[in-house]
Amino acid sequence: MDSMRLASDDAGHVALALAEPVAHGVDFALAEPVAPNHVRRFLLRTGSFGMVHLSHVLFSALLSLSVLSGIATADEPIDFSHQIVPILKAHCVECHGGSQAKGGFSLNTRALFLENAAAIPKDPESSDFYLRMLSEDDDLMMPPSDKPRVSQESLELIRRWIAAGLPWEPGFTFAESTYEPPLLPRHPEIPAAHAGRTHPIDRFIDAWLLERDLPIPEPIDDETFLRRSSLDLIGLLPTPGERDEFLADSNPDKRARWIERLLDRRIDYADHWMTFWNDLLRNDYTGTGFITGGRKQISTWLYTALLENRPYDEFVRDLIAPKTGESRGFIDGIKWRGEVSAGQTLEIQFSQSISQSFLGINMKCASCHDSFIDRWTLKEAYSLAAIYAEAPLEIHRCDKPTGEQATAGWIFPELGSLDASLPREQRLEQLSKLMTDPRNGRFTRTIVNRLWHQLMGRGLVHPVDAMQTEPWHEDLLDYLANYLVEHDYDLKQLLRHIATSQAYQSQAEVIETGEEGEYVYRGPRARRLTAEQFLDAVWQLTEATPASFDAPVLRSAVSAEDREQVTLQGKWIWGASAKEGAVPPAGETIMLRKTFQLEAVPRQAIAAVTCDNSAIIYVNGREVSRVDNWTQPAAILFESNLKQGRNDIVVRATNAGNSPNAAGLYFEARLIHGGDQEIAIVSDESWQWNPQLNQPREGRMGGLPGKFEAAVVVPALSVWTEQTRDPIRNVLAAAGEGSGVLRARASLLNNNALMTALGRPNRDQIVTSRPQELTTLEAINLANGEQLMQALEKGARRLQSRFAGQPEQLIEHTYQFALSRQPTAAERDLLLNATGPEPTVESIQDLLWILCLSPEFVYVR
Repeated sequence: MDSMRLASDDAGHVALALAEPVAHGVDFALAEPVAPNHVRRFLLRTGSFGMVHLSHVLFSALLSLSVLSGIATADEPIDFSHQIVPILKAHCVECHGGSQAKGGFSLNTRALFLENAAAIPKDPESSDFYLRMLSEDDDLMMPPSDKPRVSQESLELIRRWIAAGLPWEPGFTFAESTYEPPLLPRHPEIPAAHAGRTHPIDRFIDAWLLERDLPIPEPIDDETFLRRSSLDLIGLLPTPGERDEFLADSNPDKRARWIERLLDRRIDYADHWMTFWNDLLRNDYTGTGFITGGRKQISTWLYTALLENRPYDEFVRDLIAPKTGESRGFIDGIKWRGEVSAGQTLEIQFSQSISQSFLGINMKCASCHDSFIDRWTLKEAYSLAAIYAEAPLEIHRCDKPTGEQATAGWIFPELGSLDASLPREQRLEQLSKLMTDPRNGRFTRTIVNRLWHQLMGRGLVHPVDAMQTEPWHEDLLDYLANYLVEHDYDLKQLLRHIATSQAYQSQAEVIETGEEGEYVYRGPRARRLTAEQFLDAVWQLTEATPASFDAPVLRSAVSAEDREQVTLQGKWIWGASAKEGAVPPAGETIMLRKTFQLEAVPRQAIAAVTCDNSAIIYVNGREVSRVDNWTQPAAILFESNLKQGRNDIVVRATNAGNSPNAAGLYFEARLIHGGDQEIAIVSDESWQWNPQLNQPREGRMGGLPGKFEAAVVVPALSVWTEQTRDPIRNVLAAAGEGSGVLRARASLLNNNALMTALGRPNRDQIVTSRPQELTTLEAINLANGEQLMQALEKGARRLQSRFAGQPEQLIEHTYQFALSRQPTAAERDLLLNATGPEPTVESIQDLLWILCLSPEFVYVR
């Protein structure tokens, strides 16, 4: 067994200590894995193969910042509320729950359970309370000998529960609840400013810290702020150019202006926050229920709402009482095939969904019986369900009919009531108004708590779906809830308010593995990138972003007026088979080329290209995109592929079909130089064609034999113009808006094996927190997954072409992009030795792999 040391210096930089141990490091010893080929190559080049396997870095690095102590496995889940709570109540709570703590042992909360060392997560054989249940010794056995013994079936459930890590229902306690969250808004007084820190959020937190004699967290540097805010607000890495510009800016308000700039990137913002809202509203683009028509997505409506920054109260009213079918999928839930339990009916799904998403209430337990975990009752769960029901709804207790009919009703009568005799649509309308009533503090507290959790790593109320739990800072929670209402339910404004605080811009709290106990605020918590953030970041670094996406959304911030101002200059072209009105044969494939000169590389190059029927586009010998559906023009960003002097755009175009049919290529690009000077490159008579095909190889165009002749301009079919004109204009109108808006994003793609391994849920259920632990499946995918390796290889080839013979510039670029910082001297020396003076594709791929799997990359710090 080998061991390695993961070191973290005072700036939060993570170095791989391949030779000398570093102070403050953490030792990890893991079972010997089989190192992937690219890891072996790196170790052979650095001479470190006998000392450490870099595949250990994968496990050790990710685990080093995880709040869990081991790799999770996918065993059959334990139902804590229904399988474990009854056993503990029957055999343990009388003496060790509520106000009782015999022997100094209380099991009221998971933290107390662990604090007493009665149970060791994932280790039943070392867990004292379980061993006492098994014991036959009268002096050791629990329950005592005068109490009924625990059955074998229950003992097995307890063993499995411990082995699974003692999962605990969020917010559950065996103690008698003495806290009841206020319903109506509170208006706490903002404390006095301390040390010139005048932001209201800082005034609340500073007062809280000073009252407890706790230190105020130190501020973060510009590089850390830049990366954190960009990933949090739009889900993308800041580019090296943005980093340079930000660091060079000496204006004292540059951070506030940067936050404003991020939130103004409407498409990037909508793309990123689709992940959060898809999870919360259990919306997806494929999966359970879609094939049978038992489920309808709300993606088009949701994306538009995010793009427009629709006020949150209006947003929720449209979900609860839909005005059109576009937003109806949320309340309609999933109609499962076959017989379902009473707790899975559409009516009960409605009750559970609106309670969890908008009020932070877990109504699942109360949908079967009066809740074990909080105050909600079966009757209340069914009263919400009856609002949605179109027919009389009988209450079922533990899946058995009770003979009692549910009456539609609202669970907070202090805010008003609804008329149960009204038709369903009118009941839903009344519910939507009660839910979003400005007096409903529960509604606003829930969403501000969720957004605080997204930016700060932990909610003011934790967990976020246990809003019955006392917040660690009640006044701050109420202040933020009031702030949202006072600013017309503007979620962007709330995010801006949090992100501009010194609290947000302070150093991340370091959480020790296995740390438990009462929460004490010490700053934001580092969070793992979501699956979507991770893939977007890898694609940014490698320029391997897919050309298309699956979500049925209109991904454009371009107004109709902007679009109409774009004048298209291109023409449809083909080869000689289209001369003089001839119809090209089916299956014909030709090469089309445009050669042009550039005095300087533009700061941005955007193209819209389509081809009836398909095409592969190369710029200076590198594949940059493909078109597989002519009705959906590809948007291409290709400034990084251009160079000073001669440039070649080559298209391999194919006509499909079973008989001769019309064929054509349309290409139109805008090259933006300094001072907004614009050059148009369009398909026209200046292009050439060649019947001899290239010999592509691994993303390169390869050889191009044969002679090029003048291309043929073909009459544009009316269907071509009607289907492609506006999409092409949308692309070109976006020129100058930034490189992110034309690339696909992982949040808009169907789920796949890699994203599943990285924690993206299937969204059959509402998900409000992604897992922070490393799973075995994830480790395998990150170490050897084909999708990741293909992206890294593609990126390596592009970077090799861009930084040929410039290994130091290559290393600096990848560090600046991936980590928003320069490499340390030690990192630079190590990687220069590994890559050599002429970096190969393999060595660059290894460099990318190491960076993308480092904790500094996979965490928002």
